[in-house]
Amino acid sequence: MALGTSLNPLRVAIIGSGPSAFYAAEALQKQSDLVIEVDMFERLPTPHGLVRGGVAPDHPKIKTVTKVYDKIAAHPGFRYFGNVEYGRDITHADLARHYHQIIYATGAQTDRQMGIPGESLPGSHAATEFVAWYNGHPDYRDLSFDLQQTAVAVIGNGNVAMDVARILASSYEELVNTDIADYALEALANSRVQDIYVLGRRGPAQASFTSPELRELGDLHDAEVIVLPEDAELDPLSSQDMLNGDDRTAERNVQTLARYSTATPEGKPRRIHLRFLVSPVELLGNGQVEAITLVKNELYRSDDGSLRPRPTNEHETIPVGLVFRSIGYKGIALPGVPFDARAGVIPNAQGRVISPDEQKTVTGEYVVGWIKRGPSGIIGTNKPDSVATVAMMIEDASAEKTLNPVEPSAASVERLLNERGVRYVSYADWLILDAVEQERGKAVNRPRLKISRVDEMLDLLQERRHAPDPASD
Repeated sequence: MALGTSLNPLRVAIIGSGPSAFYAAEALQKQSDLVIEVDMFERLPTPHGLVRGGVAPDHPKIKTVTKVYDKIAAHPGFRYFGNVEYGRDITHADLARHYHQIIYATGAQTDRQMGIPGESLPGSHAATEFVAWYNGHPDYRDLSFDLQQTAVAVIGNGNVAMDVARILASSYEELVNTDIADYALEALANSRVQDIYVLGRRGPAQASFTSPELRELGDLHDAEVIVLPEDAELDPLSSQDMLNGDDRTAERNVQTLARYSTATPEGKPRRIHLRFLVSPVELLGNGQVEAITLVKNELYRSDDGSLRPRPTNEHETIPVGLVFRSIGYKGIALPGVPFDARAGVIPNAQGRVISPDEQKTVTGEYVVGWIKRGPSGIIGTNKPDSVATVAMMIEDASAEKTLNPVEPSAASVERLLNERGVRYVSYADWLILDAVEQERGKAVNRPRLKISRVDEMLDLLQERRHAPDPASD
């Protein structure tokens, strides 16, 4: 029987529910000549990945992309299984038993470490943990950060580092109108942080944050941006590259930093110090972080033509009681799936999973997003990336290069999860949670109050399912 017909649909499992997962589902739905059933599995009850758990709460416009995902989820051939963990509730063998193709869309879930003495001291954290904490991620909502410290270092020059610095520097009035977690709002309202040092190992022209992120810092009510004139000045190699190149983002950033460096201090209660050409070499402290030692860097041109930093003999120590590292992210291995530990991705060729031992493609298995290409790009970058992978999937399906599931039926998957006692969450269930969060937020003049505990989500859904229908009265 031909695959991709109403009698024999092409069944696809997607592991993960972030942007790349939804864009892959959308690309599959656009295959008008094939009948395709898509089941999306997510470890948390809530979907949307970093759009919910990573995008800064004061950037609400970015989050409106979830309206697109709602439309994708409404497609009749789509099902969402939230609160289902791959490797625990459903295994690689299960997927092979029920699906013709599998897509891994699990992102870059862990951070890279600095590898310096003192990094494990209390007070030293991954920026991803702080971001997930203030966004109400269930795995991180019970973490605590010592916001009674007056000085903080943020290591890195990307948008995540800028988000962390901006949230730390924001006033209560600026945060109360966002969907930041209620417990984080309270903790930040009582913060004693005054000085935030954002430390980049390269120069201002090589910073990887975007121009809007940089400009936003200058609009904060209670904080001002401090840039030393010598930090805003370009070295000869960077000046040469700026003259010969057409990197508009770098040009705008350099111009903004120059403006910050000549601004007269206003005496605001918080200060964001943007530093460049420095790298941490040690965290100091007796039982907790008390200071950070930096080495001054210089840029040199590498063999590939890029500018890279190298340490000089010049050092300095800055007193800080809290450190957030934001120097890159990597994926984690999935049970039964090939993994490149060095690169932090699933090895692949144009989205097709590759077995590193045999250097050949693994039939029926694919990757999209950061677990495919590494942590690069913005939300929109994931759309063409997912479309490209789906093109490979359709090509393989046409050539009959798929898995051969023995139970390729929609009902069999629900039966499996029910037999295992998995309290899975449908997309309709998620929309209930979404509505409740917004209702609770409206009651206190906020966009939403996030539910940050899985048990509370599941209990609420259980109550709603068994609530009497008002229309029946």
